[in-house]
Amino acid sequence: MTAADANPTQPLPEWEQPSTPRRRRRVWPWLVALAIVVVLAVVAWFVAEAVARDLVHQTVEEEIRERLSLPADHPIDVAVPGVLIPQLIGGTLDELTVSSEDVPVGGYEGDVTVTATDVPIRGGADIGGATATVTLDETQLRTLLATVEGFPADTVELADPGIDVATELQLFGAGIPVGVSLTPSVAEGDIVLTPTAFEVAGAQIDAAQLSDQFGRLAALVTRDWTVCLAQYIPAGVTLTDVQVDGDVLVADADVDGAIVTDPSLQANGTCD
Repeated sequence: MTAADANPTQPLPEWEQPSTPRRRRRVWPWLVALAIVVVLAVVAWFVAEAVARDLVHQTVEEEIRERLSLPADHPIDVAVPGVLIPQLIGGTLDELTVSSEDVPVGGYEGDVTVTATDVPIRGGADIGGATATVTLDETQLRTLLATVEGFPADTVELADPGIDVATELQLFGAGIPVGVSLTPSVAEGDIVLTPTAFEVAGAQIDAAQLSDQFGRLAALVTRDWTVCLAQYIPAGVTLTDVQVDGDVLVADADVDGAIVTDPSLQANGTCD
């Protein structure tokens, strides 16, 4: 008998067998399950986000239509940047932009865009602030300027960076056609149209030359024209800038954040 026969190698007990494969079988199902849960959570988040966004858009659109007495099918665009659900949980929308075309304001229409910040989703609180932009095309601008007594609104033409009008000066019973270029600006919340160039019989002249030729009559075309908008817009809205941009007139305004809670700011202002 050899030494090897006297001491045969014994097999390892079953409990000492390597268990790595068994651990792998236990771990992988958990990883797969976790991945499925994560995917479902992401899907649920986006579904909830989409539902919340649709609800906010619908609510804002209905409120705007009711406030402005717009038809039910009047298109209104609503934009809320960023992820919406955390904002709703916090009770405040970081930013809200509402825009619509052909919105009636007083006796005229314009395309309006309003961007508000820190908008509470519950009533009784002011917004952080807002800005508004009103865009008027040539036809809409003529309608607005027709409210200014004596202004030749039917001759208005937008000529970036100003506004051109045509009128006449009566001299010895004859009508002398005069073209006037006006530059828009804002003063104390009103639009002011200031004559900057004149054309008589095809020749460019300045205000002094016009006065030399027509005397006191020249004052009819060298004067500034003031367009008061206060009677058409809420008192909480203040005009800050106006300019001609291509074929439209663009007016910018600041909106008082307390306008959502203060009735006096919601009511239209007055013109002196």
